[in-house]
Amino acid sequence: MSSPPANFNTRLRQECFSMARRHWLDPLARQLLVVSGQLPASRAKPKAGPPAPGTRQAQDAPDTSVERELVALKLRHNPDYQLTGSADVEHAAALGWRLDVNRARESDWRRLPGLTDPQLDLLLRLQAGGVQLSGPEDLQRLLNLSDAQLQLWSPLLAFRWYAEPMASGGPLPPLDLNRATARQLEALGLSAERLQRLLRERARRPFQDLADLQQRLQIPPALVEAWIGKVCFGAGPVGPELPPGTKRR
Repeated sequence: MSSPPANFNTRLRQECFSMARRHWLDPLARQLLVVSGQLPASRAKPKAGPPAPGTRQAQDAPDTSVERELVALKLRHNPDYQLTGSADVEHAAALGWRLDVNRARESDWRRLPGLTDPQLDLLLRLQAGGVQLSGPEDLQRLLNLSDAQLQLWSPLLAFRWYAEPMASGGPLPPLDLNRATARQLEALGLSAERLQRLLRERARRPFQDLADLQQRLQIPPALVEAWIGKVCFGAGPVGPELPPGTKRR
């Protein structure tokens, strides 16, 4: 996972001191500063004696509130923050944070504890293809999740159905000109004649780069420039496209 942004600690410090200035005598504010490292821990020891009836919950509440405040700060200011376990998940759920499974971005998925890169890659590719999941069972089957892992994530998951496909939050992955189908290549703005020449040329020898492509096909420079960052050149060659049901003998 990538490290937090350089200004994350600064923002955290500012929010902590802002809270402290508003509630300097509030034990919750003081404890938040102590937990975040902005104030030294108090050396004063509590007086000995049995707790009064009904006071245990009151003593535990500040600790829970402080932890929840810290999770809220991290979720708000650090886009790379990953929840680390059931306690973080419970705090995030209590704060109202939810992951919309059929609309989640990469940064949202990365917050889930234990999510692997192959699982994330599969989810993003299916989203790009318009696949939607209807419930936790779909997600469990798709990612081969254990019951414990699904139970850990469940408080954060929301499954909503959308009639419209998900809008891309960033650039589309580059189109591999040595592997793309004729239909995919049509979207590049090639004329029918140039498209056929491209197919014949790459069958003869894969293209190495844009310069090689332009030289062999005599494509206008303006069109080639428009493809920069939108196309790539994987290892070829691409095989012939056989009609469905055709068997080779």
